[in-house]
Parts: sequence; C-alpha cells; structure tokens
Amino acid sequence: MNAIRTIASGLLFPEGPVAMPDGSFYVVEIARRTVSRIAPDGTVSVVATPGGGPNGLAIGKDGALYVCNNGGFEFVHEPGHGLRPAWQAHDYVCGRIERVDPRTGAVEVLTRGLPEKKLRGPNDLVVDRTGAIWFTDLGKRRPHDLDWGGIYWLSPDGKEIKEVAYPVLTANGIGLSPDETVLYVAETEGARLWAFDITGPGEVKKHPWPSPHGGRLVYQAGGRAFKRFDSLAVEASGNICVATLATGGISVISPEGELVDFVPMPDAMTTNICFGGPDLRTAYVTLSLSGRLVAIDWPRPGLPLNFLNRRP
Repeated sequence: MNAIRTIASGLLFPEGPVAMPDGSFYVVEIARRTVSRIAPDGTVSVVATPGGGPNGLAIGKDGALYVCNNGGFEFVHEPGHGLRPAWQAHDYVCGRIERVDPRTGAVEVLTRGLPEKKLRGPNDLVVDRTGAIWFTDLGKRRPHDLDWGGIYWLSPDGKEIKEVAYPVLTANGIGLSPDETVLYVAETEGARLWAFDITGPGEVKKHPWPSPHGGRLVYQAGGRAFKRFDSLAVEASGNICVATLATGGISVISPEGELVDFVPMPDAMTTNICFGGPDLRTAYVTLSLSGRLVAIDWPRPGLPLNFLNRRP
C-alpha cells in the first residue's frame, strides 16, 4: 500500500464519509454538530446543522443525505491527541433519523423510534437496493449507567420502522453482503462482528440462546492489545473492513471469520472507512481524534454503494 494522504484536516470529530463521483466528500462533524462537504481541493463547508450528534451518513434512494443522529455527546480533549466523545450531552433529548437536502441544508426528522420506545443513539446506517435503511442504535452512556442499543429497519418511504434485533451492547458499524442476504453489525465494546441472515424487509433469522440478540458471531478480536470496533465497509469480494479503535487501524475480516489483514492507521480513533475513486480501490478513512479524512490505496476494490449517483 502507498502512504496515507490527507484529504482534509481541522475537522471536529469526523465520521460517516461518503466519497462522491465528482471527487468531493460528505462527512459529519459530530463535535461541530454539522453535516459538512469537503471539496476536491480540501476546502470544508457546512451543508446542514442538524444539532445533536450527526453520526452515520448515507445517500438515499432519492439522492438526499440520510443521517443517524445520536442526540449528542459531551466531548473531552486528550492532550496531544484531540477530541473524543465521552457521555450523553447535557442537552440530549433522544436520537433520530434525519433526511438532509444537500442543496438547501433543510433537515427533516423521519423517525425518533417506535411509539413505545425512543431511539437512544443511532450510529450508522446502510441503504439497501429497495431504498430501505438498516441502522444501528449504539445506546447512550452517562457517567454511571448506560442504555442498551439495537438494530432497526426503516422502510423506503420512511414511514415504517421495525426493531430487527434487541438488545445489542453498543451496536455500531453496519453493512450488507454483496448479494444483500446478510447484514453485518460491529459491536464496539466487545470488538465483535455479528451477522444476521436477512429473510425479508426488516426481518432476519434469529439464532437461539446463547446468542444475546439472535445474531451469529463471525469474529471476535483477540490478543493482548485492547481493541474496540467502530464503523465498517464491505469489499466487492465480501470481506468486511472494520474500523478498529484503540489499536487504530482497519481489521479486514472474511465472511468465514478469518482475519485477512490489519492495516494500521496513525490515530487511536480510526472510526470509519468508505471506498471511492474510479475503480473503488481507494479507501477513505476518518481519523477522528486528530480531525482528519485521509486516503490510502487499497489492494482490493470496495463494494459499490446503492444510489450514489442520484440527485435529490
């Protein structure tokens, strides 16, 4: 692989990168509470200010931006490193899924959860071929307690929400296999990768106890080094590339549960990865402590995302 190249710096805890065909990028800046655009020359501008904690980001069937808003974090500064999220924001109300018009910056709340249960901290999302959104809820942490998270599905018209799996401890990255028959979810605190076999819209096969939520375990990080999992992206081959916290890097895991590769990155909070470029062989990675979006040549092509060339 070639050296890491900085695309943009000075970002306030960036996540959710989307590489656009014109060489620009969309990201969220969680600490800034914005959805931002990075021009091909690296210039950063604000697209929308949803407030709370915009976290996951994706292009929807209509070409608009869809945002997992976790409701907000309090941030602490680590000397010599940068900002990191700590616990629930002082002005937190609840989590939500939002639609953002990239042309006007208008923000529309699509859902705050089920009638009987509000979303706590929506984190990441993936849009399937029908335009439906599968997303994770990390839960929410306060200084002395936390809420469980889960996995959810939102219909293409944004009007129906289903709870796919619950409870999940710190459900984070989410992605689909190339044939969209398997849903992958990364669990942060256990550094585990789970798989759910999709049986219908918002429906998955549930594995019995001792699975804590019906998923089947694909991989769990081992060794003596402390690791946590964040967001993920899928290669065209089907490998799952999981941003790995603490050690700082990208863990490449096969669908069979083998660690194919580990690509180290110079930031303990390597949070997200996406693919771009004409052949999808460039990985774009958010280094969130240091506030950077970087690029690195990748040995295998990424999986094309649905609807990336649509315009609202």
